[in-house]
Amino acid sequence: MQAALVSDPETLALWESLTPLGRNEFICWVDDAKQAKTRARRIERTVGELHEGKKRPCCWAGCIHRTDKAPSRWQQAVLIDKRAK
Repeated sequence: MQAALVSDPETLALWESLTPLGRNEFICWVDDAKQAKTRARRIERTVGELHEGKKRPCCWAGCIHRTDKAPSRWQQAVLIDKRAK
């Protein structure tokens, strides 16, 4: 992901304009993918979404390790409980 961000000054500037939480959401979204090809696709999509002005990944429930708010019932059931099995 770092290589994709630093390869273009505009992309890097957009990345650096995000809040730390926004950057973390994108990083976790990419890292959450199980397959390398999915991670690569998400990195490409991250760059595209940054250029579209997006501040967070689209269609993602969010990091399950966030401590500033409790997980929703959906996150608890699907992401947290499912991973524990």
